[in-house]
Amino acid sequence: MAHDEHSAQGSGLGKHTDYISQYDPNQLYPIARKVARDNLGVAGKLPFDGVDYWTAWELSWLNANGLPQVAVAEFALPAISDSIIESKSFKLYLNSFNQTRFSSWQEVETRMQADLSQAAGAPVVVSLMTLAQAQERMPLCAPTGLCIDEIEVAIEHYEPAPELLKLDDSRQGLRVSEQLYSNLLKTNCPVTGQPDWATLWLEYTGPAINHASLLAYVVSFREHQDFHEQCVERCFLDIQARLKPDQLSVYARYTRRGGLDINPFRTSGAAAPGSWRLVRQ
Repeated sequence: MAHDEHSAQGSGLGKHTDYISQYDPNQLYPIARKVARDNLGVAGKLPFDGVDYWTAWELSWLNANGLPQVAVAEFALPAISDSIIESKSFKLYLNSFNQTRFSSWQEVETRMQADLSQAAGAPVVVSLMTLAQAQERMPLCAPTGLCIDEIEVAIEHYEPAPELLKLDDSRQGLRVSEQLYSNLLKTNCPVTGQPDWATLWLEYTGPAINHASLLAYVVSFREHQDFHEQCVERCFLDIQARLKPDQLSVYARYTRRGGLDINPFRTSGAAAPGSWRLVRQ
């Protein structure tokens, strides 16, 4: 898995690609988290816990007799890992299983766990599901809490503007516990510029957040170019710094691209919510 540089520009993203159908772990391209975190002013111990949930909807390989197998896979990459895995390289890696024979589903799962853990620099949990199991374990659901998307708010910023975040003057002095979400998050691939669509959910305890200001802040990411994981970390850090909640969790459920969805979760201490499946997923 050696590469000359661990940046998006050094990957195959946005370039002509040969699609390999024989198992090849060298397709995986890690990108160090440190660069983006340095830009966000994160140094030393991380100010959050978390995990990146990936779902692969287009996964297949051959059994020992050459009969195709199909599965849905879930991957959990810890936020403490050294690297994220560039999504196109992840898809190319999964494609490399298509014409490769494996003796069992367990062999596939074990192989993926070893390869992805090596690329990420931390243990990655891999779960393979039959289609029946995926249907049972991942039914469509709606986010818990209050959707803020119908609030009337004038929008002037389409690049992240943390100064938009305000506390609610009408609830001044109150400490509340709320779950809020918006389906209006849009960010863009930092290399190709392609749009990425998501639902952003947050849960907090502390001074009451002004809902209109939160909505304007979410929309301010509309022209922002960054990876999903880094966008969620920016959201977490901005809300934490400006509104100072006692407890905060931020979770983005992105729509799939190339058969993969990426869903980062960052928290100041709450348990990970697991893999939801929203209507656009």
